[in-house]
Amino acid sequence: MNKKISEPDIQIKKHWTVIWRLFFIILLMAPIIFHKQFIQALIAYFTGSNIMFTIRHQWHIVIINIIFFISILIPLSYRRKVKWSEYGIVAAFFISLFVEMYGVPLTLMFASNFFQAHAPLPQAVVHFSFMGTGMSMHIPMVYGFILITIGTLIITVAWVTLYRHLKKSDDLVTQGIYSFSRHPQYLGFNLIIIGWFFGWHTILTAILTPILIFIYVRVCFIEEREVASIYRGKYDAYRKKVPFFF
Repeated sequence: MNKKISEPDIQIKKHWTVIWRLFFIILLMAPIIFHKQFIQALIAYFTGSNIMFTIRHQWHIVIINIIFFISILIPLSYRRKVKWSEYGIVAAFFISLFVEMYGVPLTLMFASNFFQAHAPLPQAVVHFSFMGTGMSMHIPMVYGFILITIGTLIITVAWVTLYRHLKKSDDLVTQGIYSFSRHPQYLGFNLIIIGWFFGWHTILTAILTPILIFIYVRVCFIEEREVASIYRGKYDAYRKKVPFFF
């Protein structure tokens, strides 16, 4: 029997929903606020002007990053059977991305040979060392890292919420983070992909980012039809109350 929700609880839920949406609106406004740095970085990467500043042949960092980000794919299929063919292009994206970032920057080399102009990179604002390799980040990179971190946290929270619920019941998951987003794990995954584009916006990420977003938004719609066929009216009511992403 469903527990009746009190009026104070409804008001609290509305306040948290406003905060949730406002957070993402502010988050997505960053490229507009820092548009000069973003445009400067975009031109520098697309012309290969930063080829002399890229990290190369750090294969231990390549392997660690590939393993970590591909492992994020495992809990993405949470309301439907895993279709590994859908993950193939994502795995290829992460492998090629990290090989280029920390191994051999092929598209930057190609761009630097094709374009004669040398566009300066935005000034680095963060300097640190990772596994003995010195690194620095400009504002677009910091923004990308924030998106990646938030996306990873959202996926983790959503997976834990789902896991705890399914240990008790096979009913539709609508509580916790699922009361703010119908597809929090795919939201988190798309934030990770967009974050990598802003952090490393080369020809590779420019081509694959919209493709991956399209694929997984499409997966969301497919999943909704499958879940709606199981829970019928209950899912229709849930869909009217909770937004697609935020």
